[in-house]
Amino acid sequence: CEPICGCRAPLVRISNPRHVLYDRVRTGQVRNCATPCHSPFLGREQRTFASFWIGLWSSLCFAATFATVSTFLIDMERFKYPERPIIFLSLCCMLASLGYIVRMVAGHEAVACSADWHHVLYASSGPALCTAVFLLTYFFGMAGCVWWVILSLTWFMAAGLKWGSEAIAGYSQYYHLAAWLLPSIKAIAALAMNAVDGDPVAGICSVGNQSLDNLRGFVLAPLVAYLLVGTAFLLAGLVALFRIRNAISANPGGAKTEKLERLMVRIGVFAVLYTVPAAVAVVCHLYEQQHRDSWERTLVCGACGPGPGHLPEPGARPDFAVFMLKYFVCLVGGITSGAWIWSGKTAGSWKRFYKRCRAWRAGKRHRSPIGAGRGSGSYPKQLPFSHV
Repeated sequence: CEPICGCRAPLVRISNPRHVLYDRVRTGQVRNCATPCHSPFLGREQRTFASFWIGLWSSLCFAATFATVSTFLIDMERFKYPERPIIFLSLCCMLASLGYIVRMVAGHEAVACSADWHHVLYASSGPALCTAVFLLTYFFGMAGCVWWVILSLTWFMAAGLKWGSEAIAGYSQYYHLAAWLLPSIKAIAALAMNAVDGDPVAGICSVGNQSLDNLRGFVLAPLVAYLLVGTAFLLAGLVALFRIRNAISANPGGAKTEKLERLMVRIGVFAVLYTVPAAVAVVCHLYEQQHRDSWERTLVCGACGPGPGHLPEPGARPDFAVFMLKYFVCLVGGITSGAWIWSGKTAGSWKRFYKRCRAWRAGKRHRSPIGAGRGSGSYPKQLPFSHV
């Protein structure tokens, strides 16, 4: 029999001309047909697993990056360029994971769905919870990508151009300008163009979940550009690193250079570990934009008019594992950045911080009004924020 195309359950028909989405949405080229609040491709068990999976990795990412940022705040002088961008990359991953945690606490429907919970949000500039989750996940996710490019750049400046830490830090204001301005422009443009929409799988608000044009323009194009530029700096730094090794082997008295080499090797390994998830994320988005049209056509043109609750045939369904892999690689970068601080130096930093806290509390209990201003010189001098 011939397949019958139309807006059928579980898709949501928009029949009221006064509805805000009337004549504005389509699914599989069928007008006034909206995606339901939860993905029609997922069963109950898959939705439960998706919530668990995203909640697990977002929590681990937040914990790892929170430890990294906290360690930086108590010992800022320890983290100098060229590895300083790792701290800001961790900060971005921490806040991006917070967006997923907000969704986990508030619930799928409260973030990504319409007020009546019938369909996902389309072309949204609100409500406030959706916008907040979008800014956390999209803005800080893109800012983290820029900080990875900056990390590759500073690593190349140290390894390839032989720049010292102070010379690299002298341009820190430009790093911050690029890292925060570029994502700001994209986030503001997405809000101005009403490009924010609900994700029926993860239950967050982001860009490109319902529009392939927005997926290509706001997600795929920036990710590919950042990946190519960052990888170029990374490869150039690796070439320079091999040259440094050859120079060290020819110069037996280069102890200080060996110390710099160990630092650059750590940064290089970290950059590579971040590159692989970034490349996998691009592949997952390419898979989605390549097949989404056929998935939607299967929903609206099912064989012989299936009844309510019918799921597409297995051959036309998206691979559930690819979606789970996409969310995993978006969050695992923060866990990798947390591994950067797992060393004896971190334990020493926290021990010194604990001793300072105890000394401050003891001094506060025994301090007399006359000597209230004494003892402030015992605290280590923090790095000026102009070099952050």
